[in-house]
Amino acid sequence: MSESGHRPPGESGHRTPHPTLTDGVVTLRPEDADADEERRFVIQVDDADVGRCSVRLVDEHVGALDWELHPDHRRRGYATRAARVLVDYALTATGQGGLGLGRVELRLDPRDTASMHIAIRAGLHREGVLRLPPDADHDHIGEYVVLSRLTSDPPLSEPDSFRTLLNSFLPRKRAIGQLLIRDTADRVLLCQLTYKSDWDLPGGVVEVGESPRLAAQREVAEELGLDISAGDLLLTDWMPSWRGWDDALCLVFDGGHHDPALTDRVVAQTREIRTAEFCTREQIASRCTDFTARRIAAAVTSGGVTYTESGRPA
Repeated sequence: MSESGHRPPGESGHRTPHPTLTDGVVTLRPEDADADEERRFVIQVDDADVGRCSVRLVDEHVGALDWELHPDHRRRGYATRAARVLVDYALTATGQGGLGLGRVELRLDPRDTASMHIAIRAGLHREGVLRLPPDADHDHIGEYVVLSRLTSDPPLSEPDSFRTLLNSFLPRKRAIGQLLIRDTADRVLLCQLTYKSDWDLPGGVVEVGESPRLAAQREVAEELGLDISAGDLLLTDWMPSWRGWDDALCLVFDGGHHDPALTDRVVAQTREIRTAEFCTREQIASRCTDFTARRIAAAVTSGGVTYTESGRPA
């Protein structure tokens, strides 16, 4: 539902007095002062009741956030303000009038973009997706986006907070680094992979914080036992989603020309590589998927940095 967070189940035995909270625009007035496991508030603006919000105590360190505005009061920033006030209260030490929690969390239906935007503005970081079994009691939602804010997160007023917050929400595209390694007859080194039937250039997925160039070198060393430096970037190829793989950017670097006997030094990592061979154009066409063959052809003929999409000129 619009401007409504979804509450996960939990239980606790906390009890603290309910204060009245405000940021000068919205006021959170307590409900059910005797409740042990949930702190519920009416959201008021100019003495008008505009909605409800709550934090439910999952355990002594964690609270689950929830809110809902009445339809005629949505899209005015009240939910964001109420969530910020309630999160600050939950994470403030008990000696300073807060609940003294270390973490406030929220689970949202991935389709609830309105609540997702509110959560971002309220300072919650996106952590990932929680998948649930088909028979679980989860309101017919197969997965939740999990968000949270910790006491250790920098205040929202600090630039670092805004940057880390955006970083948790912005898309992270997978990158792959590969080497185009050729022999003196201009054949291309290909690897037969264990996890798919076709052949591909040596290389692999770039790790978080790793240079694509170094990733290509590392993968070749790990998978083939070859110490080959990555030269100039020959090709950047966007790879669309395919058979369970998300889309990715593939960066192909020049691995140079080598003696055909290079393959005699290959020590294949058997978990991923069956064998590696220098292949002719005809062998590339017969052994590779069409988009891999196009990528190799584009890299071979690029003469410099080229951008393609699935091996085709963009």
